[in-house]
Amino acid sequence: MTDDLSLPLGTSVRRRSLLPIPPFLLLAGSLGFLTAIVLGWLLFVKDPRASEPFAVVSIEKSGTKQKSEPDAPSPAASARDAVENKAAAIPAGAQTVTIIDGKSGARQEVVVRNVDPAAGVITAKLQDGLEAHPVDPRLVEVSRHGAIPRVGNDGARPLDVYASASAAAADRKLPRIAIVVGGLGIGGGTTAEAIGKLPDSITLAFAPYGGDLSRWAARARGGGHEIVLQLPMEPFDYPDNDPGPQTLLSTLTPEQNIDRLHWMLSRMQGYVGVTNYMGARFTSNEAALGAVLRDIGKRGLIYLDDGSSPRSIAMQSAAAAKAPSVKADLVVDATPNWADIDAALAKLETIAAERGVAVGTASALPLSIERIARWAKAAKERGIRIVPLSAILPKAKQG
Repeated sequence: MTDDLSLPLGTSVRRRSLLPIPPFLLLAGSLGFLTAIVLGWLLFVKDPRASEPFAVVSIEKSGTKQKSEPDAPSPAASARDAVENKAAAIPAGAQTVTIIDGKSGARQEVVVRNVDPAAGVITAKLQDGLEAHPVDPRLVEVSRHGAIPRVGNDGARPLDVYASASAAAADRKLPRIAIVVGGLGIGGGTTAEAIGKLPDSITLAFAPYGGDLSRWAARARGGGHEIVLQLPMEPFDYPDNDPGPQTLLSTLTPEQNIDRLHWMLSRMQGYVGVTNYMGARFTSNEAALGAVLRDIGKRGLIYLDDGSSPRSIAMQSAAAAKAPSVKADLVVDATPNWADIDAALAKLETIAAERGVAVGTASALPLSIERIARWAKAAKERGIRIVPLSAILPKAKQG
């Protein structure tokens, strides 16, 4: 057998292909096979566009009309029928109030049980048998986000109308302590535990992000608690530390922050005031904070500085904005262990004995709820009065 080494230079051996069929014939055969598959699929599959949306339309001759099916109602007719059916379900002569969902803007007519014509306050029975005052029609302003609080035409303020009954009964001659427990409305278990275990003299603060805030707020007020709304504000390490959507920011214009404020205010009803959530940077910025506090003040709400930031100028800004305000003396569970929480509560007693009043804030941690509930029971026996937030507000600012 002749190989390349035995041949003269410039000549070569012609080698046979290892494939029995020429490559071009293989390529042509493959293309033909794929074409046959596609044609077969198109012939035997009923809808070659089965993965795409389509509509079947019947074409009628002019002057004819199919009578096999009734005409579909128009959207306007459907909406009208829904309203009429809803109205039919409300008993004749029943008194109702319109609740506006701050998230969707949807309106709902709620039948109320009792109306106090003198005060104009509407009350209703909750599912658990508690009675609450979910909304006072005088104190409702409709914004683009939904219902937000306002001062009534007769001068009635939310901080007065929605104050707990125990606030008016508080003896101002005795040491008074107000504690505000926040972070509620997001976790159902934690919120239910706070409402059930804490005495009704403890004020409850709700974050604006819960999905069922109106129900929780009504349940808290039905249990005798005064409630406030937490406002997420910009911390110094924002956005690494982000309080959540619609946070009030020092970099926004006053108009933008007011719009975000109104979104938060629309999330529930029946609160006496608002408090910051985080916000060390925002509460140190006079221009940004001042605009927000002016709007809060004109709506007849209390502003509570939660005492978490030593740089806060909230009290000075609130005074300039003529907004009723209170500053917490300390955060009860700044160090979340039982010994430090108990020590902080004891310190509040000392402050109240010296000044007559003291204010503490806390988060709705299970440990915090348990220690505060235990302390409140013992403090009452020692002559300490645990009061709602509005009872701490000086008389001069309530008139």
